[in-house]
Order: sequence, then structure tokens, then C-alpha cells
Amino acid sequence: MTPQDFVRTLGERKASAILRTDSADAAIGAMEAAVRGGFTICEFTLTIPDVYDIIRDFSSRHPDVIVGAGTVLEVEEAQRAVEAGARFLVSPVVDEDVIAAASELGVAAMPGTHTPTEMLKAYRAGAPLQKLFPAPGIGPDFVKACLGPMPFLNIVPTHGVTRENAGNWLAAGAHAIGYVAPLFDPKLVKAHDFNGLEQRARELLGAI
Repeated sequence: MTPQDFVRTLGERKASAILRTDSADAAIGAMEAAVRGGFTICEFTLTIPDVYDIIRDFSSRHPDVIVGAGTVLEVEEAQRAVEAGARFLVSPVVDEDVIAAASELGVAAMPGTHTPTEMLKAYRAGAPLQKLFPAPGIGPDFVKACLGPMPFLNIVPTHGVTRENAGNWLAAGAHAIGYVAPLFDPKLVKAHDFNGLEQRARELLGAI
């Protein structure tokens, strides 16, 4: 899958599942629940214990799911994640070295941006997607305002996206959205309530 293929696929499927947990045991079960609920683009943050093994295992068992790595801050992390099977790399900030590494590794980079200047900087550095993080207080209208003068951007809000406002983000022009806590409620993950997580996944996808 080329970076362009991933950008197109994410735009078609509209949503990704983003998991951050301190429990390696819960991570696979939680993401399995999201996949059963309909998600086909899944991101494991590198803050999860044993995350590279998890990415490798999950990728091998779910060849039809596009697995990525989040919270990528170093070139070495990018390399290890792709070696484990990650097909896209997400960061909370704009780091040109990580963006360049993603390009060299043949995967899409999605750096975190918060201002129009950061979005343009990420785009010019070679990132085909611009993660909106954290989401500004004015909400979806911010995406619409940024796309007015820069329609070539592919903005992907993650922080602040809920079942109630997901459609508004997309209607404002967001390329796609990412669900974090509204999908992977920490209490449900800790309790290994995977049935509850699966139901949340279905409801959140239904909202878009």
C-alpha cells in the first residue's frame, strides 16, 4: 500500500480507531472489538507496552485491516513500527525527520498540527495528511476556515471528536476523523469489556 493508497482509503472509510492504553493484555482485545464493530483502520500508540509485538501480531492476523502506529517521535521508532507491520505513522507534532523517514519507508505520515502554519509546514515537508491536535475550541468551523485558502490539505481531527459531532467535522471538510476515548473508554478497556467496546464501535461508525 502506497501513501497515496492509504490517503485515498482513509478518505473513503472516514474513520480510524486510535488506542492508547497502559495494558498490553487489554490492547489486542480492545482493538479486536473495534474491528468486529466495523473499523478497518487501526492505530496503536507507541506508549502501549510491547507495542511493536502487538502491531506485528495484529497485522499478521488481520491482513484486511490497515494497522498504523501513533505517537511516533523518533526516526528509530518509525523504522521499528514499519518493520513490525505499520502502514502509516502518526505523530502529535510536526517533526520533519519523522516525515522524511516515513517517506523513505514508503508509508504515509500524519503529523500533529494545531495551526494553519503547522499544517502548511507539514504538507510542504511531505506529509500527505495533517492530524488536527488538539482540536481548537471553535470546533469543525476551524477545518472549514483552514481549507478555504488551503484546499489541498487533508485534515484529520482526532482530539475532540465524538459521536455527536463526528458528522459536523466531516461536513466541514475533514478528510477523515479518528476516534480515541469515545471509542476506547478507559473504564471499559481496563475491565476488558470487549462487548461494550464493540457496541461503541458500531455506534460511532453509525454516526458518520
